[in-house]
Amino acid sequence: MTNKRYGRVGDSSIIGAGTWADPRCAVSGTGWGEYYIRAAAAHEICARVRLAGDHIARAADQVINHDIPKAGGDGGAIALGADGSVAFPFNTGGMYRGWIGADGVPHVAIYKTDALVMPGKG
Repeated sequence: MTNKRYGRVGDSSIIGAGTWADPRCAVSGTGWGEYYIRAAAAHEICARVRLAGDHIARAADQVINHDIPKAGGDGGAIALGADGSVAFPFNTGGMYRGWIGADGVPHVAIYKTDALVMPGKG
């Protein structure tokens, strides 16, 4: 966050807000930390998987693209399901992300419209 207050602690280091892992999923969030803290965003995603039986993509989408913006915040997350599923929801102009697919091929993307390409391959 640009011009953040000196001494501010963001959500990334707070278990449950910016990071969470349990046997069913793992989440790393980034964004306007105060809103991630209030929503316990990373934990909330995994709780929806665990308690409601939501798929990781649906749970992550609901928290990142509905709950956080409704409260006034923005950001994104990387969410991994125990079954190997992944979700990269974000409600900002872009979010840097990279992963290795089931086929072993690395992928990178920034914007929602980006083609998923291998690094160095354009």
